[in-house]
Amino acid sequence: MELPKFILGDNTDHPDAIYIIHTEFPRFIINLENDEVEWFEEFDQHDQKELETETENYIKQATDFYDREVQRYDD
Repeated sequence: MELPKFILGDNTDHPDAIYIIHTEFPRFIINLENDEVEWFEEFDQHDQKELETETENYIKQATDFYDREVQRYDD
């Protein structure tokens, strides 16, 4: 099965939270309510440094995906 790069998720136990799941490396979930990120990968020191520089880009991509999805619902 081929998964999309981003998946939109929600949960009734957390009604204000909006989750974006990133399915490609590095896999993570971001809660757009508070920008909290949960990583599914283990990182070594080399990866950690690269991750720190790319995190802002990943968050922007996730936010752009959400904005696009919401726009499509509104159309």
